Amino acid sequence: MKSKIKDEALNNLKSWIKEDDTIYYIVKNVSSSGMYRHIDFYKFDVENGKIRKSWLSYNIAYALGYPFKEKTNSVGVSGCGMNMAFHVISQVAEALFGDYKKLKYEGL
Repeated sequence: MKSKIKDEALNNLKSWIKEDDTIYYIVKNVSSSGMYRHIDFYKFDVENGKIRKSWLSYNIAYALGYPFKEKTNSVGVSGCGMNMAFHVISQVAEALFGDYKKLKYEGL
């Protein structure tokens, strides 16, 4: 069952994200120790003159094996000493394109 959910999440991301896209993130919560955070991920596109927001967190969590935090609708990520949003987005790029540098990122 988990493999099917992971495959479906990865296929969704493949259909939504293209090389050189910018993935935006919001750090919604940081633990008191600073070792764990909830990060929310989005992609924005312009279609017919209107901005369209794609929420990616659920699919990123299941595609990469991170916990999905329902309380904040975010990806649960542990670690410190580096930009953990960059780390997750690099893993997405590696999973989709075989190169961690194929996606851009920006905090909101």
